[in-house]
Amino acid sequence: MRSWRRRRSLTQGPTHISGVGKTTLIQKASEVLKSSGVPVDGFYTEEVRQGGRRIGFDVVTLSGMRGVLSRIGSEPPPGKRECRVGQYVVDLTSFEHLALPVLKNTGSHPCFTVAKTVNSLSSGQYGIKGYQTSKAGSSSGPGQRVCVIDEIGKMELFSQPFIQAVRQTLSAPGTVVLGTIPIPKGKPLALVEEIRHRNDVQVFSVTKENRNHLLPDIVTCVQSGRK
Repeated sequence: MRSWRRRRSLTQGPTHISGVGKTTLIQKASEVLKSSGVPVDGFYTEEVRQGGRRIGFDVVTLSGMRGVLSRIGSEPPPGKRECRVGQYVVDLTSFEHLALPVLKNTGSHPCFTVAKTVNSLSSGQYGIKGYQTSKAGSSSGPGQRVCVIDEIGKMELFSQPFIQAVRQTLSAPGTVVLGTIPIPKGKPLALVEEIRHRNDVQVFSVTKENRNHLLPDIVTCVQSGRK
């Protein structure tokens, strides 16, 4: 009988810092997986610019829904505490409205999770996690899917329900997770360190120099995690 090894895959890089290309790499991987018949769901973060100036970030689901993640100098909704990262104020209500339903859908389906990371301006890391519950010789069922989480960074980690949902997703049987996490810098982020040190996580470091060469490795890692 063939034995199966748990696998998660994570990419590490700067959180909400443009230029390394983590989100673009995630989008490309998602498209390759979709084209090969793998059901893919999840979300990614995208910078928002106005007049050539970055004013914040949006969260965008792979089904096309979009909402505010953060904006420069914006005030939190009445009665809500301010969650700020530098000059950006996080809109937790908007973020949770889009992100949490995606993660809640992973309970009975394999999931590919992508989460972006914080800290280094020049490098990042991806990680892929997957559980294989199929018997040897069986084919991948139609319910097996990939769930993308881009990202798990300082802004997103203001949300306790998001933290709980990520942990549940990582522990769910039959899942494949692709994510991005921060390179260690300054005060550690508890969930990020917890993920980084899991023995079933494979980490890919992403830089401007290697980002164009990592796509096949990431796709292969995800596909192998589904077998």
